[in-house]
Amino acid sequence: MALEFIEALSTDNLTAIKAIPKADLHCHAFFGTRLENVERWLGHPLKKAPPKMSGLEGMLAYAGKFLAPHLRCRRGLEFVAASAVRDAIRDGVVVFEMSFDIRCAGFYADGLTGLRLFIENLVDCHKMEINLRPELGFPRTSAANREDMDLANHAIELGIFHSIDLYDDETACSPEAVKPLYTKARDAGMKLKAHIGEFGGAEEIRHAVDTLELDEVQHGIGAAESTEVMRWLAKNDIQLNVCPTSNVMLDVVPELSAHPIRVLYDSGVRVSVNTDDLLIFGQSVSDEYRNLYRAGVFTAQELDEIRHASLRGQSYHEN
Repeated sequence: MALEFIEALSTDNLTAIKAIPKADLHCHAFFGTRLENVERWLGHPLKKAPPKMSGLEGMLAYAGKFLAPHLRCRRGLEFVAASAVRDAIRDGVVVFEMSFDIRCAGFYADGLTGLRLFIENLVDCHKMEINLRPELGFPRTSAANREDMDLANHAIELGIFHSIDLYDDETACSPEAVKPLYTKARDAGMKLKAHIGEFGGAEEIRHAVDTLELDEVQHGIGAAESTEVMRWLAKNDIQLNVCPTSNVMLDVVPELSAHPIRVLYDSGVRVSVNTDDLLIFGQSVSDEYRNLYRAGVFTAQELDEIRHASLRGQSYHEN
């Protein structure tokens, strides 16, 4: 299989790349499918994301104006999440960690009960094709919201989520504000993740990892500014789940060929290659591997090593 993947990259055979098993460890259910799938579902075109957006604020402005009005409901969530799983299967993804924002419970009359039923059915429907590992998504802006925090604690108790992820504006709350929630998630055997170092710096990454006892970091590319922090991440075996096209389109990285994933890799930091929001960034995992190879960031052999490592490292604190 390794030779097949290396040959597929070397010959620029995207069909063959898609046929080979991969993992996607950083994907948000709300924006997890391709734009054209949503357009067919709605019956009309949608405005495509601009090639460059001004950070998270720019992305949220685009999504809030052109995407969310059509999707911010139960039917929208369920269509996009189910379509995202089908997209992943077609792309050769066999391990899929897709996050469901805790606020999505508000789309259901019975709250978490309805969301749980949908997720369980989605997992069961595709269990022979893909290892779908639902992730509990918690926005930093909800840290001071008692209702959202109570919902998140209850969601952990349901036992359907394999991991937890903290995201939204990196400055919206401190890691300490969600420490009790993360302690509960760890005690429940969940993998612990957080978005950090997408826009912030290396020391912020180390602080969040240390405070929340994170297993993995979503993005984390800011670590490349510090040799010491990269050495610390490597020593502690902290994986960074990187989304290259997202970083370029949000103008964190000027162009793919200059992406710091290369520096991180060379410094011994574990990295994986992922989609983030397929609806916005338009690149599958196979596309991302192909893009990194074509941009000269990695050799085909190195990308195959990253692919294998992403598939292997899936057991965390399991009971």
